[in-house]
Amino acid sequence: MGDQDEMKSGGRDRSALVDRLRQVRDARSKFPSKPGPDTKRGSKDGPSSFDFSTLPAFEQIRFTQAAGHMLGVPTPFFRTIDSRNGAVCMMEGKERINFASYDYLGLSGHEGVRAAAVEAATTWGVSANASRLVGGERPYHVDLERAIADAYGVDDAVAMVSGHATNVTTIGALLGPKDLILMDQLIHNSIAEGANLSGAARLTFPHNDFGWIDETLSRVRGRYERVLIVIEGLYSMDGDFPDLAEFVKIKRNHDAWLMVDEAHAFGVLGETGRGIAEMQGVDPRSVEIWMGTLSKTLASCGGYIAGSEALVTYLKFKAPGFVFSVGLSAPVAATAAAAVRAMLDQPERVARLHANGQRFREKAKDAGLDIGLTEGYAVTPVIIGDSPRAVVAADKLYEAGINALPIIFPAVPEQQARIRFFMTSDHTDEQIDDAVAKTAEIVHGLKDVDLFESLRS
Repeated sequence: MGDQDEMKSGGRDRSALVDRLRQVRDARSKFPSKPGPDTKRGSKDGPSSFDFSTLPAFEQIRFTQAAGHMLGVPTPFFRTIDSRNGAVCMMEGKERINFASYDYLGLSGHEGVRAAAVEAATTWGVSANASRLVGGERPYHVDLERAIADAYGVDDAVAMVSGHATNVTTIGALLGPKDLILMDQLIHNSIAEGANLSGAARLTFPHNDFGWIDETLSRVRGRYERVLIVIEGLYSMDGDFPDLAEFVKIKRNHDAWLMVDEAHAFGVLGETGRGIAEMQGVDPRSVEIWMGTLSKTLASCGGYIAGSEALVTYLKFKAPGFVFSVGLSAPVAATAAAAVRAMLDQPERVARLHANGQRFREKAKDAGLDIGLTEGYAVTPVIIGDSPRAVVAADKLYEAGINALPIIFPAVPEQQARIRFFMTSDHTDEQIDDAVAKTAEIVHGLKDVDLFESLRS
């Protein structure tokens, strides 16, 4: 085949892929969870059943990679960070302003927090040891759980080795086929997975719409033994929060449990970082289940449940993710406990975080960026539109010295793809202003560009 024939063939392949990418995008807009094509198994000429690339969802990965390649954009995911992941970080030999860190209060670099990890490792070693139920309790577990419970103002808490698994195992252990779970439509995947595991009936309700819950439970409450309402203290994709007092009122009226996922709220909301109850003046004991993670403000890794003594005792004996898993290692637990105390001892960190979040929000609004529902505390999305455009925008930001990751389908609906910015207390005014200005320039520059057509040239 000659050079001209090869060029024609390559052009046809390119054009076909562009058309397919456009079709995939359009289909996603109409059917956000459309599965891939079925794969025939057992055929002599067909793919092996041991080939994981035959999984339906693998097609999505292929097309995402193909689009990035054709656009000349490397994958923004799994880039190596060669320094502490704080307000700035080193990536590929260059210092970048970093908006992809959960270190909201900068506690991962706090001298006392780091010292607590070192002391715990020296005293207790670094092993996670065995399940706490059979391997014995450790003082550092008790210390951490006491610190969390006291911060919330509730009876007790239990810490687990994974934030995601905390939600899955807690909901799975508490609810069953005779029960109902009501979840906000923007709830985290871990809640949905726990609801699926439980076998309970499941309904999603319009975002923050407590009136919808009230009306629905007025009709169906009598059909179920237990009802659980699950919301987030601060929504991780959109940066807004619920009216907690109204949800408390609704759950009381209908004899339901209320669970609040504070993964992104603890350390962020309230004058001292105690979360949405402190911020909105709600009695924390009016919420049955408080959940949070150790991996964000608390600079460690794991999850927790806080609430009544009976709830914690039940989970310690009945939640599979606790019973059949190891406990936190000493350095991990000690780090989180020290971070709780540092947060409470230094409320000025929370105040700086609030100021930074509000500054980014107002600057972004003034620049004409679509920031959706955010209240400007720690999470601010810049909504771009389709997924390829969000990836291109994030790559341009990266080249301009700013690390902020795109959130694309299926994490969000196709036309709601975005770049998500996480604030920390350590960001400076100059860093925030620079990031907003560069983001606005890039996003507005891509606004009228048809990326799919540009791929053909």
